[in-house]
Amino acid sequence: MNKYFNEAIVGNKNMIATYTRKGELERLYFPNKDFRQYVDFFHTGVKINESDLIYLHDDINNVYKQYYDTDTNVLNTEITNTYFNLKVLQIDYVLLKENVLAKKYIFMNDNKIDLNIEFYIHSALLSDVNNHVSAKVIDNGMIQYAHDFTFSTFAKSAKIVKHQINGSQENIKTCNIHDKDYIGMSKDASIAYNLGTIKPGEKKEIQICISVDKNKNVSDTEDEIDRITKIDFNKEYSKTKSYWRKYVKDHNGLKIKEPQTEYEEKIYDIYKRTILLFPLLTNTETGAIIASPEIDEDFTKCGRYAYCWPRDAVFVTRAMDILKMEKDTEKFYKVFCKKTQSKNGMWEQRFFTDGSLAPCWGYQVDETASVVYGVYEHYKYSKSEKFLKDNLKMCEKAVDFLKRYVKDWLEIDGTEDEDKDKVQEEIENSRINNGHRYHVSYDLWEMCEGVHLYSIASIYSAFDSMLKIYDILGEDLSNFENNRLKEEKVIKSKRQLEKLRTELKKYINKNLYDENKKSYVRNTEDKKMDISILGAVTPFNVFKAGEKKVKNTVENINMHIRTYTGGYQRFENDNYMNGNPWTISNLWMTLYYLEAGEKKKAKETFDFVIKTAGLHSLLGEQVDNETLKSNWVIGLGWSHAMFILVLEKLYGNK
Repeated sequence: MNKYFNEAIVGNKNMIATYTRKGELERLYFPNKDFRQYVDFFHTGVKINESDLIYLHDDINNVYKQYYDTDTNVLNTEITNTYFNLKVLQIDYVLLKENVLAKKYIFMNDNKIDLNIEFYIHSALLSDVNNHVSAKVIDNGMIQYAHDFTFSTFAKSAKIVKHQINGSQENIKTCNIHDKDYIGMSKDASIAYNLGTIKPGEKKEIQICISVDKNKNVSDTEDEIDRITKIDFNKEYSKTKSYWRKYVKDHNGLKIKEPQTEYEEKIYDIYKRTILLFPLLTNTETGAIIASPEIDEDFTKCGRYAYCWPRDAVFVTRAMDILKMEKDTEKFYKVFCKKTQSKNGMWEQRFFTDGSLAPCWGYQVDETASVVYGVYEHYKYSKSEKFLKDNLKMCEKAVDFLKRYVKDWLEIDGTEDEDKDKVQEEIENSRINNGHRYHVSYDLWEMCEGVHLYSIASIYSAFDSMLKIYDILGEDLSNFENNRLKEEKVIKSKRQLEKLRTELKKYINKNLYDENKKSYVRNTEDKKMDISILGAVTPFNVFKAGEKKVKNTVENINMHIRTYTGGYQRFENDNYMNGNPWTISNLWMTLYYLEAGEKKKAKETFDFVIKTAGLHSLLGEQVDNETLKSNWVIGLGWSHAMFILVLEKLYGNK
């Protein structure tokens, strides 16, 4: 069964878990936010008196209400079974300093008769021939394990009354699980606890723990389970809530005050949920940031999302700086980017958060250009020349690559006369791809190969950023003893970059402005309208928002990719996931209108985002044009980052 919608997310620095709006645990990642995922399914249910199993996440008589504790990553799911008048409060959170997902269930009898309750867990893990999952029953739960991990599910202070390792699928619905074996070779297994009789008006509870660890010897695993059962979970629950509330308070970078209207309340909720989301997407060791918790492991509709794209992460780090998460931003550049840069200076499409190369499908030059741009953007917030010095060599390598790329594909030459022969010879001797040394770039949306306005604008901005970095560090560089060659190299590089920056702008106006349309177009081939054209204005500042050609372009964008609901698609005839509006498209338009000083239009495009936010104020990648609900990838880091960039323009000067 495909699990496309992560409606809610909880986690700590090593672990994240995602849920449906009915409280079903869909995924659990550990020790990183992108690897590994263990859960095929994790179903809980109750037998009430003589009933069959009533699944908590799926029953015709269940009514659901879900919410986070205010300003936390502690999730509450209220489940009311209207047939038996049994209320269940399910509380999910990850302990701050333990690799433990806590799942507390409180059962309340609102009936007029006694209710005898048995609580069931049926769990299946992802298993394959190279890492086959088995199960072992213990007194208070079960250990599901493979060669390199254990996934232990157990109660803090309750013993299981029955279990089944082999054949649970056949018996679980009737609650007739039974098994002579305590250990077996099955990827799914089930256990049950007897909560006893709950009288009318009474409550009972059970604390379930899920612990993930390396597969050690059996006694060590069992000792670890015993240690966890001794934890005071009431205290941990309070500490977890306090931690997240303090985190929100400490990262209120825009100093937004308590809202006075319902509209302001919605903005404030998305703002705070963004603050709480970013740490759940970030690898604290490397600074890498996943695009979103995974939604499509089997590649049924997309190429997956739980990877770190340098480009996406640069947008997020800009938002992190606004939210006083500067240390996370610095770690992204100083650890992740340095670790993942190729020998020739470029960055590939995407990576696992530990820095290893993830599955890719082609080159995207804006990934490389965005990092250089991002380094300078972080300096604008931090004012740290040390940060620039620490990343100077990395940026120079990237810019040298971009110079070669521009010369190869756009035939724009910024080299000095005395270098021309050597560079020309190098390129001519190594042309391997249709007469080019380097592969043609995909566009921002990773769909079309060619020469794209957004890509060129990102390179322009990288060159501009490098010039500014040299200007800031120039005095230090020229004062290095016996480093005259370095100073001369910088002077020469600055001349090249200034020339290339000018030539790139000329190239765009010559090749990517359609005189018939009176508009900039997205590439040199299909010349469609595309929201990414706005990248030449914001963030890359090739053109100003008020320029005539830019205004004409925006008129064309409004004619061709704005839908009847006020949402914007990515580009003309976009058919991915039925061609819905994208949240970032509306936020991009909002940023443009704010740059242009058109506040009324900015509010219109921004309002679409506010009214289509998800159940927990999480922003999706797309919005269904008919239902105006998030339709794909709920909790997309890029969407939340753009939202913060808009808020900075709205609230930053207040």
